[in-house]
Amino acid sequence: MDFLIKAWYSKSPWLLLLWPLSLLVQLLAGLRKASLQKGQATQLVCPVIVIGNITAGGTGKTPLLIALASHLKAQGFKPGIISRGYKSAPSVYPLMVTEETPANIAGDEPGLIARKTKCPVVIDPKRMNALNHLIENAQVDVVLSDDGLQHYPLPRSFEICVVDGARLFGNGLCLPAGPLRESISRIREVDAVVLNGQPSESQAALEGAYIMSLQPKFLKHMQSGDKKPFAGAPFKMGTKIQAVAGIGNPGRFFALLDALPYPVTAYPFPDHYQYRRADFSSPPFDANQPIVMTEKDGIKCESFTDVRLWTLDIAVKVPEELLETVSSHIRDFGRN
Repeated sequence: MDFLIKAWYSKSPWLLLLWPLSLLVQLLAGLRKASLQKGQATQLVCPVIVIGNITAGGTGKTPLLIALASHLKAQGFKPGIISRGYKSAPSVYPLMVTEETPANIAGDEPGLIARKTKCPVVIDPKRMNALNHLIENAQVDVVLSDDGLQHYPLPRSFEICVVDGARLFGNGLCLPAGPLRESISRIREVDAVVLNGQPSESQAALEGAYIMSLQPKFLKHMQSGDKKPFAGAPFKMGTKIQAVAGIGNPGRFFALLDALPYPVTAYPFPDHYQYRRADFSSPPFDANQPIVMTEKDGIKCESFTDVRLWTLDIAVKVPEELLETVSSHIRDFGRN
């Protein structure tokens, strides 16, 4: 998969061999969308805001969702969150996820969202079931869906598409020849486009897009809970950083760590990887040097103790214009 991702975003010419398959995927995606939306007239009792993307791989939608949920709470709203719960393993769906729900049960992203937002979170592969369960069992006046832009059975009142500013749409082709889940024209149908970072090039599809940024806040020692300001490094960590990331775009995380005054050795893992203690054994990991990982990775390492483990806490800077647009949509929802 890593080989394909690199080819998509480096626009390798051999991918044109897969172009006929991409046309088929694009056609089927369009037919599926039309079929699922046909006759859809579900009356929403509150706003449902879907935060997703149209490309395979990580774009930063979960950090944006966490930032939006936190903002809405501060504004006096009562947000709830639904998720597919990828890699979750509860005994029954739907499941209400709490801060105490283990990551191997809730899935890494829902577990992280519950901890960071303190909002009710419900997971179910059928997002409509998650939506109904959330509304019936929690006091919410707005629902945020983590991903689900292509989950058309889920009714929604507002759509946000997150795009990686550095990688954009790769070669602009649909799977398997490119990273697109559906036609790039889908971007014109959403209510807001958010770029994660400054765009690497100008594209007409991104005109009017909002730009968010990820900013390192502090490093947290997993065993002691001790926090060190990211800007305050160096401190007594070691002489080099062993960086770990099992996310959709690990390169973005590794680039953040380059600002530290230590040499960084990157160890990418598959997205949603379930870590074991043995994964950090020597070799290749140095037994005497710190290991820094994302918060999403960190919650999957809590079942074992390792004095080397640190997580990087990230702050998301979201444009005020986007926050006001979303808040206005929620306020106006009941009036329409």
